[in-house]
Amino acid sequence: MSYNAKQAEQAHLLQVYAQADFEPVSASDITITCRDGRQLLDFYGGHAVASLGYAHPDAVAALSRQAEQLFFQSNAVPLEARAQVGDKLAAFSGMDRVFLCNSGAEANENALRIALRATGRTKVLALEHGFHGRTAAAGAVTWKADKWYGFPQKPFDVGFVPRDDADAAVAQIDASVAAVILEPVQGIAGAYALDAGFVAAVAAACKQHGVLLIADEVQSGVGRCGAPFAIHWYGVQPDILTTAKALGGGFPVGAVMMTEAVAAVLSKGDLGTTFGGAPLACALINTVLDVIERDQLIDNVKTLSARIWSECMTGPVTAISGSGFLLGLRCAGGAAPVRSKLLEAGILTGSSNDPDVMRLLPPLTLGHEHVDALVAALKNIQ
Repeated sequence: MSYNAKQAEQAHLLQVYAQADFEPVSASDITITCRDGRQLLDFYGGHAVASLGYAHPDAVAALSRQAEQLFFQSNAVPLEARAQVGDKLAAFSGMDRVFLCNSGAEANENALRIALRATGRTKVLALEHGFHGRTAAAGAVTWKADKWYGFPQKPFDVGFVPRDDADAAVAQIDASVAAVILEPVQGIAGAYALDAGFVAAVAAACKQHGVLLIADEVQSGVGRCGAPFAIHWYGVQPDILTTAKALGGGFPVGAVMMTEAVAAVLSKGDLGTTFGGAPLACALINTVLDVIERDQLIDNVKTLSARIWSECMTGPVTAISGSGFLLGLRCAGGAAPVRSKLLEAGILTGSSNDPDVMRLLPPLTLGHEHVDALVAALKNIQ
């Protein structure tokens, strides 16, 4: 009897996701090899995590080298690799200060806490359809999280603003608000890129009332949208910027970046983390940022995203949304049957909260031949 990981996991592991009917056993570049021998082109990248694809030689070498030199040390000691991450992330993001942590939820949790502390206010505004994480504060600003939130009360006052409704947003932004948190491109909502005029109006209202603007780029950041961070497309400078996922290329990392003015309210001991900014994490972050620059992967995202926009309006696809390699393909008859047929053709895609939209979140190393395969597969779906 052949081994079945899906059945084996059910023995003791809590079942938190509806799992797919294939088991990856290895992967290289953007190709996953399954236990049954099938090979899949991964256009989902493990929820946008696999920025350099799989088994990237630079990432493997960096991790091995760092593991041999210094496997772990805490934030209580200085590390060259951590200092390099700080320098590179500041330059890459245009922000001044960096706090390293372990995930997107942790990054957003700390960003919200910083904003409340910095302003002394007790209310946060978020956008309808936004997702920011499953912890207490991050979940509190996630749209329609009540079905899984679990906490008896939220840690601060929360208001939700209709996305792209500038008048409604400006009307709610006043001196009682500590922060507005938004995803420039909403991921799980179906790859929805916010309107530029809306973002500009929100930023202006925040500045007028001393409200901090938090750009949640956990999914949209690190080159995925054809810029270092998607907020750069809007010409807006946030007060706080969070990211994770693609930043570690598969290693659990997170980062909170902020302006000098925001950082000035923090003292030693206000923030902390055991594993954030540890040697292995920093080795991967440095490698991801170096490879993105060296291999001009942001240009690659722009080029191949343009191809997807122009060539994937075929077969069942009726519309495309999003930016860069955070794309939503709207499908006639629903996304689920299209995703199933693509999987049969050897192409893995992602779902979204919109049942008609499937997401594409491929590695930044995607090639023209991979786009060719996607286009051909879509054309064959009736």
